[in-house]
Amino acid sequence: MASSDFPSSAVQGIVGEVAGMLKEKKETISVAETAAGGIISASLLSTPGASQFYKGGLTLYTLESRIAFAGWTQDSIKAYRGPTPDIVGGLAEHVRSTLGSTYTVCESGTAGPTGGQTKNRRPGYCALAVSCDKGTFTKEIDTGLGGDRQANMIRFAEEALRFVGEVIRGEAKL
Repeated sequence: MASSDFPSSAVQGIVGEVAGMLKEKKETISVAETAAGGIISASLLSTPGASQFYKGGLTLYTLESRIAFAGWTQDSIKAYRGPTPDIVGGLAEHVRSTLGSTYTVCESGTAGPTGGQTKNRRPGYCALAVSCDKGTFTKEIDTGLGGDRQANMIRFAEEALRFVGEVIRGEAKL
């Protein structure tokens, strides 16, 4: 793989913009991701000078990891019904508080190839959140890519980074 293959060309532009805004404002970011599997963090870290703005990240893929690192309890697991804006909002707030970053972006979705029957369990569904001092912004997306696991993972990362940019620019609505 050529070094120019990662991150994807679509992600390179978004990451460059987000990194530039963070550096210019002297602000920081942390990441809590699930279905993207580390792509968001890796994309941010591919930027020269990432140590100026990247505070850390967690890949909270399993419920056990959410207990160990995201403040979840056994009651949280019992109540869990899949990814939702409330779930990612809570994860983003916890990680932001723990790492002390200006922003925390979180995603959780169903990458596929299989899933469930409810909207948030169908392949291509993703809930996104960005926590900052203005509040926690959330949104839901459907990639339209069906069960293409790798394509969904990349799209989840793209959309999460795009959403961070919207929040930093003040374009997102609570």
